[in-house]
Amino acid sequence: GCCRLLCKPSALAQHLVRSLGRSAALRGGQWPWPRWPRLQMLQQLLQPPEPQPVVSRELLQLSDAGLVALDWLVGPWGAAGGGGGVSNPVLLLIPNAAGKVTEGLLQLGLRALERGFIPVIFNRRGHNGCPLTTPRLQPFGDPGDLREAVTYLRCRHPTASLLAVSEGSGSGLLLAYLGESGSSSHLAAAACLSPIFRGRDWFEAAMPWLYEWPLLLHLKQGLSRYAGSLAETVDMDRLLGSRSLRELEESLFCRTRSRPTSWEVYWERNEPLRDADEAAVPVLCLCSADDPVRGPAARSLPTELFRSSPYFFLLLTPRGGHCGFPRRPPGRCWGHEAVLEYFRAMGEFLRTEERRKGLPRPR
Repeated sequence: GCCRLLCKPSALAQHLVRSLGRSAALRGGQWPWPRWPRLQMLQQLLQPPEPQPVVSRELLQLSDAGLVALDWLVGPWGAAGGGGGVSNPVLLLIPNAAGKVTEGLLQLGLRALERGFIPVIFNRRGHNGCPLTTPRLQPFGDPGDLREAVTYLRCRHPTASLLAVSEGSGSGLLLAYLGESGSSSHLAAAACLSPIFRGRDWFEAAMPWLYEWPLLLHLKQGLSRYAGSLAETVDMDRLLGSRSLRELEESLFCRTRSRPTSWEVYWERNEPLRDADEAAVPVLCLCSADDPVRGPAARSLPTELFRSSPYFFLLLTPRGGHCGFPRRPPGRCWGHEAVLEYFRAMGEFLRTEERRKGLPRPR
């Protein structure tokens, strides 16, 4: 359709162009109101909720005694973690930075489940009902907890391919993990839907209130449950009185009582692309030029990264809003189909390369 794939020329890039070019997801059938991204966002907020899929929650204890929650989407076979075979690919779903599991993310998980993936949602400590056992939350671009979760998934499914997809601001965590881990990420491929590439600029820019206020209220509601334990390190009155996502982020991670730091130093440690040159896993970033949350494409898309790195691929569409990419019937997202087609194409390419080079499959 009108999508463009911006990347460094390579055999993998040619394969993706052919595969995505044949995909029906990128041809027509879009929503009848494609020119109003804020209206798309309102449609996502007001969309009647579908029946929630059954999930099986698993609490994973981390090295510092903190907890993260893994929600396995349960299929018709009635068992968590997928019953389609021990070698089925595991798809790790990462919600936005506020920990809100959206209808879109659940739909992606269900589409993946139908196609033989084993989908599991990663919930950060204190998010989405995950108990907070330490007076510490996960900063925007700190991949430490995610690294332990991926290691656990590798041990639980040693013969399966591990894949990861993030939504919106949650991409800051996935991109930081790929950069810090390099070739030791244990992931075969990754994808980001409407990612936020420049965290500091995003927090400092004026975001649409239609997006910022629901997330702010969602975060405050979750944090208020742990007011007693967080009060040791955080000024809870200031935190719960925050009037923007930036104020809340500063209260949580900069103006702490134990280890206060400056806003500048915080972002030196948490920018999503700080180690992007070290990434060694193919990652598809699906972005819309009219995304009202990320900001203007000219200053919010790191186009030079996609031209210079053989691992980063930018699928850019002129219209699609933020994590919307709508298509008929209402509530459907062609971006989900594009991501699943990308993972299928990646698996096909890697298997072909293994046969061509005579490489043994990793045990």
